[in-house]
Amino acid sequence: MTDKFWQRIRSMQNIEIIEITHKANRNQNTDQRKTEEGKKILAQISPNDFVILLDEKGKMFSSKEWAKDLEKKRIYLNKRLVFVVGGPYGFSDEIYKRADEKLSLSPMTFSHQLIRVIFAEQLYRVLSIIYGKPYHNE
Repeated sequence: MTDKFWQRIRSMQNIEIIEITHKANRNQNTDQRKTEEGKKILAQISPNDFVILLDEKGKMFSSKEWAKDLEKKRIYLNKRLVFVVGGPYGFSDEIYKRADEKLSLSPMTFSHQLIRVIFAEQLYRVLSIIYGKPYHNE
């Protein structure tokens, strides 16, 4: 399902998906796991990137509002937009400090696997709005 949306998105927008795998050491506590995962995430981010965390405490938009916000960022920031989905324990403090913004797709908490599908669908919806494609009905 997710691949279908990424394929559609790529027809409108250049996008790169980087998945970071992290096998937790059973001897590590939650903070240690988040820190290790955070290091791997930070290694993929350049200082010039605009980093947006998908976080339930982030800013919420309607699809049309997010389309306007994303279009402004694409035009005026002149930076690579990096959306980050955290692992099962959330983000480390270092990731929160590096983030430029937090985006919430819902006040509910979803698994990191499920949020990828939801995010892909919403990003496709928003790009359809921006490019005038007939996906979003309102």
